[in-house]
Amino acid sequence: MTHAPPSEYPDMTGLLQGKIALITGAGSGIGRAGATIMARHGARVIVTDLDQRKADQVALDLQAEGLQATSAGLDVTDDQAASACIGDTVGKFGRLDILHSHAGYQVEGNLEQVPIEGMDLSWRLNVRSHFIMARATVGHMRAQGGGSIIITASNSGVQYDREMIAYATTKHAVIAMTRQMAADYAKDNIRFNALCPGFIDTPFNAGFEKQMGGRAGLEEYISSSIPMGRWGTTDEIAGSILFLASEMSSFMTGHALVVDGGECL
Repeated sequence: MTHAPPSEYPDMTGLLQGKIALITGAGSGIGRAGATIMARHGARVIVTDLDQRKADQVALDLQAEGLQATSAGLDVTDDQAASACIGDTVGKFGRLDILHSHAGYQVEGNLEQVPIEGMDLSWRLNVRSHFIMARATVGHMRAQGGGSIIITASNSGVQYDREMIAYATTKHAVIAMTRQMAADYAKDNIRFNALCPGFIDTPFNAGFEKQMGGRAGLEEYISSSIPMGRWGTTDEIAGSILFLASEMSSFMTGHALVVDGGECL
């Protein structure tokens, strides 16, 4: 197979030029990295987070680079607030091309250890909030001729983590829901894909760290159980977000994109 020389590859610096992208849970970690890479590739990003101060700071940092970004506080477990955020975005910018529904929750424990409240909150954040955000978005995307909806799941949705019943159960469920929505809305040119990160070194891993007896135990797991023998970085996940958001993945829908250094193999 021959490859074109680099000079013949398309310029991807403006891959999302003119697109409007809304990201939940974007005040730090993977959400922040996704908002950043989409803004750097031309999108106007709406950065939302439960902690509005974090969302504001991300937007300010992007604006300092000369990029287009606004921010808002958003509790995705508040149905009315979530729907209003989508409506406000479309009302202000005229469209919504990309939704990255990223906010989530992690609680450790097996069947007897996880509090019922922990399972309920896992369901509300890891499944139901994505349902609400997508439900509020699809009508606008249908009217404008399509769009891309990315839902953050986890590689825990394609394998089973010992003593992480609430997390693994809800991540399997959200992948199933994403695939169902993909099948239902492909005819409307609305693509749904699940992003399934493995261990990325962010504070979100606190549940796994606690379950493994502290940071040292988690580090030992990373080095011994992941074929690539290391953490992933937020930049590596950001590249996958850009792929799913853009026309690079125009013939992909209903896919669970696993980026985990081979852990699930």
